[in-house]
Amino acid sequence: MLHDILLIVIGLIIGLVIGFFGARAFMKKYLKKNPPINEDMIKNLMMQMGRKPNQKQINQMMKNMNKYM
Repeated sequence: MLHDILLIVIGLIIGLVIGFFGARAFMKKYLKKNPPINEDMIKNLMMQMGRKPNQKQINQMMKNMNKYM
C-alpha cells in the first residue's frame, strides 16, 4: 500500500517536471516565432512619447527585448 502511494507521488512529480520544461520550451519557441512587440510598435511608442527614433535606437530596443526572452 505504501509502495503504491510512493509510486503515484513519484510519478506525479516526474510528470510535473516534464510538463513544466515542455511548456517552457513550447512558449519560448512560440514567442520567438510570434514576438509580442515589433519594430513598428517601438517606433510608434517613441513617437507618442515625443521622440523621433532613428534605426539605431529601434535596433537597441529590439536587442534588449530579445535578450530577456
